[in-house]
Amino acid sequence: MTKSMLTPGIAPGRLSPEDYAANFADLHAPLEPHEAAVAADRCYFCHDAPCITACPTSIDIPLFIRQIATGTPEAAAKTIFEQNILGGMCARVCPTETLCEEACVRETAEGKPVEIGRLQRYATDTLMAAGTHPFTRAAPTGRKVAVIGAGPAGLACAHRLALHGHDVTIFEARPKAGGLNEYGIAAYKTVGDFAQGELDWLMKIGGITLETGRALGRDLTLEALTSDYDAVFLGMGLGGVNALRAEGEARDGVSDAVDFISDLRQASDLSTLPVGRNVVVIGGGMTAIDAAVQSKLLGAENVTVLYRRSRAEMPASRYEQDLAASKGVRFVFNAMPVAVLGNGVATMLRAEYTSVADGRVTGTGETFDLPADQVLKAIGQTLTGAPDTIEISGGKIAVTGAGRTSVAGIWAGGDCASGGDDLTVTAVAEGRDAAEDIHAALTGA
Repeated sequence: MTKSMLTPGIAPGRLSPEDYAANFADLHAPLEPHEAAVAADRCYFCHDAPCITACPTSIDIPLFIRQIATGTPEAAAKTIFEQNILGGMCARVCPTETLCEEACVRETAEGKPVEIGRLQRYATDTLMAAGTHPFTRAAPTGRKVAVIGAGPAGLACAHRLALHGHDVTIFEARPKAGGLNEYGIAAYKTVGDFAQGELDWLMKIGGITLETGRALGRDLTLEALTSDYDAVFLGMGLGGVNALRAEGEARDGVSDAVDFISDLRQASDLSTLPVGRNVVVIGGGMTAIDAAVQSKLLGAENVTVLYRRSRAEMPASRYEQDLAASKGVRFVFNAMPVAVLGNGVATMLRAEYTSVADGRVTGTGETFDLPADQVLKAIGQTLTGAPDTIEISGGKIAVTGAGRTSVAGIWAGGDCASGGDDLTVTAVAEGRDAAEDIHAALTGA
């Protein structure tokens, strides 16, 4: 629990048990078989489907939807899992509104796309509920690979390597595996401890050993790993949080949004989780939205998202912005924090209006105050724990091709690596593709 949760304005148990249950219920109810058949029937099954191109993992979307339409959701799930072994989680958390569904021909023609995300969830949930694993591991190759980080990139990499017959050991710094899926995604998107259920199902491929509480730089050295293993994949994500760089940032009541979400995700009883009456979230990405919405759902009276640029420039999709607004979250655009006010603890946030010229944000000199007993920072994370021997570019591990780093025998992917968007689905694609490259390097295939 962070120190901000000990301040006078931040308290637990603001709602009734019934309110907590209703507020943190599944964001989208799963499709029933008849609903799935109707939704699948809307697909044109385009031969040059733009939805496939828009999917970072290149799932054959028309094929899996046709398989649902013909009454074989298990086959549809295998089509999905062949490209994205975390297809169940991605069906819940992917910003489909800006990826596959935005590219859907139905969206272009009618403004109402095929519900690809919900159909993907229907298929993957059907197969996973059966408890079986759709793939069989190849004969053991005798090669060993170390994977650092049990987040989406690391899990996808480990599964694909194990599928090819390699022995994989995943080293995870935290007590539980899952990374962002376990610690960083809004609880109402992943109800029923889905992240751990998906992890257990993924591990059924065999050949994967998981060691938690083992961090690179603290418990492990890259030198030892490269000596003991035939290849190493770095997928440890981003561990640090950018500073607010505002006066009074150290006051009680100011904390990191990622810690707030992590505490919420690990809480067995939401009524024990404190939240402020007046919450201000600084940032414009998905972490900011998730923190803001969940603050409101926990019983905060006023929740404001403060973003230094315009609505159009906000990284979070318009769908997520609208979701937050529907829960009562207020947005203030073109404003940045300059000071956290209060006598030892936060009581007010002073902000300054901004202007943007040539991509640069500058203050206008005009300030205003917002009541704030809890300030959550969601202004980006930084790379921590990367070995000095690895080349860094733009604050992340530099990679070329399918995740090759500057050091032979070491690959990287996910949020810690340079390249793609910081999305679960992108991390899965990078982990999968790195695994294929590692496999080729180890076997000469």
